Amino acid sequence: MTVVLAVSQAAATLIDIPSLSPTRGVILEQPEILKTWSSEEFQTFYYNQTLDHFNYRPESYTKFQQRYVMNFQYWGGPNAPILAYLGAESSIDSDLAVVGFLNDTAPRFKALQVFIEHRYYGQSIPFGSREEVMKNASTRGYFSSAQAIADYAQILLHIKKEWHAQHSPVIVIGGSYGGMLASWFRLKYPHIAIGALASSAPILYFDNITLIPPGGYYSVVTKDFKEASETCYQTIRNSWSVIDDVASQPHGLANLSRKFKTCKPLEEAAELKDYLDSMYTRAAQYNQPPRYPVTVICGGIDGAANSSSGNEDDILNKIFAGVVAYRVNQTCYVNPPRNVSETDIGWRWQTCSEMVIPIGIGNDTMFPPSPFNLSSFENECKGRYGVPPRPHWITSYYGGHDIKFILQRFGSNIIFSNGLRDPYSSGGVLENISKSIVAVKTKNGSHCLDILPASETDPQWLVEQRATEVKIIQQWLANYFADLRALIKH
Repeated sequence: MTVVLAVSQAAATLIDIPSLSPTRGVILEQPEILKTWSSEEFQTFYYNQTLDHFNYRPESYTKFQQRYVMNFQYWGGPNAPILAYLGAESSIDSDLAVVGFLNDTAPRFKALQVFIEHRYYGQSIPFGSREEVMKNASTRGYFSSAQAIADYAQILLHIKKEWHAQHSPVIVIGGSYGGMLASWFRLKYPHIAIGALASSAPILYFDNITLIPPGGYYSVVTKDFKEASETCYQTIRNSWSVIDDVASQPHGLANLSRKFKTCKPLEEAAELKDYLDSMYTRAAQYNQPPRYPVTVICGGIDGAANSSSGNEDDILNKIFAGVVAYRVNQTCYVNPPRNVSETDIGWRWQTCSEMVIPIGIGNDTMFPPSPFNLSSFENECKGRYGVPPRPHWITSYYGGHDIKFILQRFGSNIIFSNGLRDPYSSGGVLENISKSIVAVKTKNGSHCLDILPASETDPQWLVEQRATEVKIIQQWLANYFADLRALIKH
């Protein structure tokens, strides 16, 4: 999920910061998965969805086709559980290929698997085409998280009715933004879902809630690299000023373009620095076994030989060696041709309306400081869409402040799972809130790793994390069925 935010600069601009997607890292490292994946067990359906769940104007009753996919392979039939994956800021096609937790877990619970696509993504587009709907200021207004989880509620009720599964307990599952949706769904629709698994869900990264560690995202990225290699960390930290210095020299940009094998000539140093920023943050966020991209990058940086040209040239050589180690052999590296994706288009709107995640760069990281500037961000969003963002809406509608004090009294049955190497864990729930709202965290885990398919090469700590989550869900289901039997007796 590409979050678009503003930073405090002389001329503030919207920039892309690391993706929130649970699948992006896997697809980048193993793109062949999408090409080869297929499953005959999955069946595609379309629900005649209501455009606006919260108003009663005539246009609110407009319908659109919302896609969802089901797998009946392991389902025990009516009254057996339903595992529902709540799609996020992309087509569900990639989720079906990469999110394996449902399929790995379904046999144990004899569960029906359901994957629901988020409105305005994939094939679930109101008003015809994505281009048209995103151009229009009025139609964009129906594109929000509240409408999305109301969609999920409608579809799940429809499924239970269609398949005579009124008493089937529903567990909702999501990763990253989808993890936020899963936790919020449990709080808003407890009569539909008896529990939620929210993987790598940074629900506390809003509206000045205290981050752990202070500094948030970029502080964790820095910690990941520093733990991998002190010399690697120092090289990266020193490289930014070197890039600026070389760029300011005669033919400096041309020299940088040559050294980093850019796909087109650099027009400013910021292009190279943005590419490196994205590479480091993505590597840290998706620092998954067995490859561990942070270690790969640092291996390249630390393994590069010194030259006879001097310190600046040595630093640039090392940084480029890290790029090559991470991206392997490419014909070019920086500024590759790139199409604007549906995630870019959709998430840019979502962050400029309600999902205001104030990620900035403090003074204690390996990156140049760049604090988040809300005023600049609001101006950029108003210029792009004609409306300002609502930075306080998420905490007003879903909560977040004083979360332990509040949720321990009325919330229940939510698993917040995090890997502490994931920079977004700084905005996650890392401590138990109550006996049934629990934090399952791993020291070495990365973004949404627990909901990816299980593998024979998984480290023991990951196997144990998933086993803990399954055991908790098993207890939720046991409690539900015990309550259901008691109700039927009476």
